[in-house]
Amino acid sequence: MKRLDAEVARQLDQIRAGADAFVGEEDLRARLAVAIEAGRPLRVKLGMDPSTPDLHLGHTVTLEKLRVFQELGHTPIFLIGDFTARIGDPTGKKKTRPALEAEEVSKNAATYVDQVRKILDVDRAEVRYNSEWMDPMVPADFVRLCSRYTVARLLERDDFAKRYREGVAISLHELLYPLVQAYDSVALRADVELGGSDQLFNLLVGREIQRDYGQPPQAVITHPLLVGTDGKEKMSKSLGNTIGFTDPPEEMYGRTMSIPDASIVPWVRLLAASRWSELRSEAAALDAGRGNPFHVKQMLAACLVERFHGADAARAAAAHFERVVRQGGLPDEVTEVRIALSDGDRVGLLDVLRAALGVASNADARRLVAQGAVELDGSRVTDPSLRLVAGSYLLRAGKRRFARVQVGKS
Repeated sequence: MKRLDAEVARQLDQIRAGADAFVGEEDLRARLAVAIEAGRPLRVKLGMDPSTPDLHLGHTVTLEKLRVFQELGHTPIFLIGDFTARIGDPTGKKKTRPALEAEEVSKNAATYVDQVRKILDVDRAEVRYNSEWMDPMVPADFVRLCSRYTVARLLERDDFAKRYREGVAISLHELLYPLVQAYDSVALRADVELGGSDQLFNLLVGREIQRDYGQPPQAVITHPLLVGTDGKEKMSKSLGNTIGFTDPPEEMYGRTMSIPDASIVPWVRLLAASRWSELRSEAAALDAGRGNPFHVKQMLAACLVERFHGADAARAAAAHFERVVRQGGLPDEVTEVRIALSDGDRVGLLDVLRAALGVASNADARRLVAQGAVELDGSRVTDPSLRLVAGSYLLRAGKRRFARVQVGKS
């Protein structure tokens, strides 16, 4: 019995580490003891909606905890919310989020498993899609699900409550999102559900719905949100403050180096987990008022690139940053892009930025110009309406993106 108690305590220490909320811990302690003794792994759920094609560093915080459960011998369930993505979780939003088309959701979801492999042993995990049980639901099933929770309880959720008080419209489908997420836990018979701190309400609804379906309620474990590269808002693709799993090494390194000094210690705490002991020591010294922020940031950038791209890529990215960003030089290789004249004998700069450097939209391109971040042949561009004639140009956006552009007839 002492050995079992010691093992339960050991596992709970690892499960609790870094969490900001742990609801149902005592129930989980008893369930964990039974699971260990009977050799029945706990079922641990983490869901993510494929609202964009790319996962980012903010997602690693909960994925790391899912990996911890896997290493403790439990069953990780990575749930791809292809059904819920078509509803759209309005967390933190002041207005209704536009629904995504099924084709877009499917395309985004196709990329998630390969990206998750960078953290989780996917071959020893369950990968599920909530369309498996939601798409076959008939209207009567859905009405029964809705009957298990009240509108008053749903309006207790912070963002709904604020919008209701301010007279901002709340669409009915938004109220259904927490119920669908909760039913996922019923369908998967989850013992534990993980999420960010902004998901606490939804995860707690899951506990209530499981009880109503005759299941023991899942434990709920949430973790702090990673602030984005702007140092202000949570990391979010819609805010453009992310670093993605699939970002090129130089981009990942450079964007990490761009974070405010005040973000360094929180980033290390959330992203290092139990790894990178030297980095964690340096960050602790920095937090105590000692150390060099630039040096610690370099260590963090190198650790992140190595984690996602390997040691050689990390060394190359560090050298690239020193040469190109700090010394103002050119990369070893500059991509060459050919762009056809689009209107008579000229082509718009915004079109060139999108085609040559992958800038997402004209609005983003204009923002770069307004920030003084765009150069042609070493000269800063201030006019977003500039149109280029045929010729060869060295195009630069920010400190890290270059292209040799050949403008001519198609």
